[in-house]
Amino acid sequence: MAAMIWHCRPPPRGPMLAPMSQLPVSSIKNLGPAFEAECARAGIHSADALRALGPDQAYALLLAHGTRPHFIGYYVLVMALQGRPWNDCQGAEKTALRARFDALKAAAGGKGKAAQTVGAKEKGHAALDAALDAIGVRKRRP
Repeated sequence: MAAMIWHCRPPPRGPMLAPMSQLPVSSIKNLGPAFEAECARAGIHSADALRALGPDQAYALLLAHGTRPHFIGYYVLVMALQGRPWNDCQGAEKTALRARFDALKAAAGGKGKAAQTVGAKEKGHAALDAALDAIGVRKRRP
């Protein structure tokens, strides 16, 4: 019987064969492309990097790079890194996560969008309020 000759080719390159450390952030269940883009802006470029940072350090980086603080986004991140459904957080656990979120938000202080003040400015209405004031639609505040 004739010997079979196997030809070896270099493996194809591309995302299908990316090593585990190169899996995108969006490969983690419940974290989509929008969250992945926020992570990339903060320098977090892979799912493994996000896992290594943990939710608190990762969220602090996101805030430092301009992500607007949002409690739901924070606890979705926590649940995703634990492999749990995004809405699995309830009761005392949710209260504890809220305290952690508030501490992260306070620590972010004057960085990026996290520094916006309470009220209309927090919701992004400051420019609209100023325009309405300028044309006399609203009463001017002292």
